[in-house]
Order: sequence, then structure tokens, then C-alpha cells
Amino acid sequence: MTDNDKPSLLAGFKEFITRGNVIDLAVAVVIGAAFTNVVNSVVNGVINPLVGAFGTKDLAGYSSCLKGPCVVNDKGEVTSGIHILWGSVLSAVLTFLITAAVVYFLMVVPMSRYLARQAKKRRHTEVEEKAAELEEITLLRDIRDALVAPRGEGGG
Repeated sequence: MTDNDKPSLLAGFKEFITRGNVIDLAVAVVIGAAFTNVVNSVVNGVINPLVGAFGTKDLAGYSSCLKGPCVVNDKGEVTSGIHILWGSVLSAVLTFLITAAVVYFLMVVPMSRYLARQAKKRRHTEVEEKAAELEEITLLRDIRDALVAPRGEGGG
């Protein structure tokens, strides 16, 4: 194999970049980043205050002290005890669940239905094409038989 047979590095990169799935992935990342801001706003602006209505704080403010009493200095740092910030973890879990639900119900389900309809149309078209092909083959056989029949009767 000579050096001329190998594709250039630049040509390979160009082929990689122009593939449809790479561009789709880039669009998905950009939309996902923008969508994350929307979900964070919903959690911080709606969910956290609703949880705070049942408690006394914002969701991210809920915490517990695991080992002994937690002592907090003037800077807000814990100097003794193990401070567990379970409220912020719960907030992150809620953000994830809301994001996953929205992606599933607004993107995955409609796309699945669309792809199923496309596959059904494709199968229907393939069946029609096969039926037309079989009909054409039958017609061609009839024509062939009709052309061959007079030769066989004439005694050659």
C-alpha cells in the first residue's frame, strides 16, 4: 500500500465532522445546556419554595449533623461534627428527575411514535412494491407463454 492509497488526516477529520450524527450530538449538547437552565429555574423558583412552604427553609438549606453537634464559625464553616447537606442532594435529584421526565415525555415518546409510524409506512410501501413486482413477473410469464405457445403448436 502506498502513501497515496491512505486518506489524508484532514480528509478523515472532514468526513468525521460532516457525519450527521456528530452534528446531531453537537446540537443536543447545546440544547441540553440551555434546557438545564430552564430546569434549574423551575426547581429553584417553584419546587424549592413549595418545599419551603412545608418546612422553614429553602430545600438546599436542609442539613443534618452526623457526629456530635455541628459548630459553625462566623464564616459559615463547620468546625466540629460532620455536616451532611442532604437538602442540596435532594434538590439535585429533583432536578435530574424533572429533566429526565421532560426529556422522556417531550422528546423520547414523540420520537418513538414518529419512528414507529415511519417504519409502518416503510413496511406498507415494501409490501405494495413486492405485490407490484409479483404482478409484473406474472404478467411477463403470461407474455412469454403467449409468445412461445404458437411455436410449440406449429411443429417447429
